[in-house]
Amino acid sequence: MIEGILKSTTEKMEQAFEGICHELSAIRTGKASPTLVEHLQVEAYGTKMPLNQLATINAPEPRLLVIQPWDRSQIGSITKAIQASDLGLTPSNDSQVIRVPIPTLNEERRKELVRLAHKITEQGRVSVRHWRREANEQLKSIQKDGKISEDNELDGLDQIQKLTDKYIEKLDAVLKTKEDEIMEV
Repeated sequence: MIEGILKSTTEKMEQAFEGICHELSAIRTGKASPTLVEHLQVEAYGTKMPLNQLATINAPEPRLLVIQPWDRSQIGSITKAIQASDLGLTPSNDSQVIRVPIPTLNEERRKELVRLAHKITEQGRVSVRHWRREANEQLKSIQKDGKISEDNELDGLDQIQKLTDKYIEKLDAVLKTKEDEIMEV
């Protein structure tokens, strides 16, 4: 029973961790990366779709993204979506592809991005702690029902805390790496 709770909690914490890693990868570091824009929602075919479902996104140079829509009629809506985003990018197109130059970051913008990375990571910590709390409640409930002993409950609580600490450390390590990446000139 305890193993099932631990397994389920581990899966949920891993999903939270991966989600935060994906969000952090979308933060601009001054280098071109397709993950920077692939999540942008584009108004296409009467609905909003992620950019990566409408085009191929490449980074042929360290400071340039090239977006090649599969349907050229979507160039205008993709350009609008990039301009409307909070990324501060200015796309240009030649009716075939969209080129997005990535400007270098100034010190103020770097600090702003670091604050954003901290905020995103804190959301991850909150999520991990939420899953810890839920697992702890499940353990206490099955102990109250007499399905496990108090000693087993305490062991389970200890294992869940160790799992929580592990994921918080992983989040902190990812944050530190991203922070170094952002502050690198």
